[in-house]
Amino acid sequence: MDAQHFLDMQRTGDNVWEFDVTERLITPGKFLFGGCGLASAIVALEADTGRPTVWATAHYLSHAPLGSHVRITTELPAVGGRVTQARATTWVDDREILTVHGAFGVGELTAPEPWVTMPSVPAPLECPPRIMPKRFDESVFSHVESRLAMGRHFEEMDGTPGSPNWALWTRVPGHLEPSAATLAIFGDFVSGGASQPMGQNTMGRSLDNTIRMVAVEKTEWVLLDIHMHALVGGFAQGTAFMWSESGTLLATASQSISAKLWES
Repeated sequence: MDAQHFLDMQRTGDNVWEFDVTERLITPGKFLFGGCGLASAIVALEADTGRPTVWATAHYLSHAPLGSHVRITTELPAVGGRVTQARATTWVDDREILTVHGAFGVGELTAPEPWVTMPSVPAPLECPPRIMPKRFDESVFSHVESRLAMGRHFEEMDGTPGSPNWALWTRVPGHLEPSAATLAIFGDFVSGGASQPMGQNTMGRSLDNTIRMVAVEKTEWVLLDIHMHALVGGFAQGTAFMWSESGTLLATASQSISAKLWES
């Protein structure tokens, strides 16, 4: 299963793509998961540019509820020798819900290794499955498997502040070759990250979401090394470094989050 099939996207015209918001693409709040929104735009833009993602950023304007029919239109305003600057606009009926801008292409200059280091954590199957609250059932979290490599489970949040750095192993079962679109889905796990340093269960809604690609490598599990930066006035920021099982840096993801405590 690749990202296009996971999202069940279809090309329906020149620079037009469509899909339905189904149960496996939604948040616990029953609307399109932000990472799936960014991923769908990346699928469309990579296909229409014919080039791989360098970076892509999503600006979330509104929600697409469960059952919505979504349309994506793409534009390629600047096509260069190595890089295409492109954008995608996502619609529900005549309502714009999401805008994605990005650069697509490839160059030649490469450093021998990344300038960040993968954290030392147990292998995926040595880590406990991430225990999700009941309210997370019938959402994207039921279709993306995750194991806690560093940090606390939801039921362990007792109000004691914790580390802003935590880590998850994640995978879509049966998907062995992560793409920029797949990693965009994983990257949106940052949105719930304020729970770890706060020591309280928080919910987060993405205001923006950016992925910056480094490499694509076949790996069953992807490690999300998440660093939360701050939470002030109801808004948090965080970054995830995404690693393959062999230690290759695949991408980084960052976002701004509207955060609040979960209501009991």
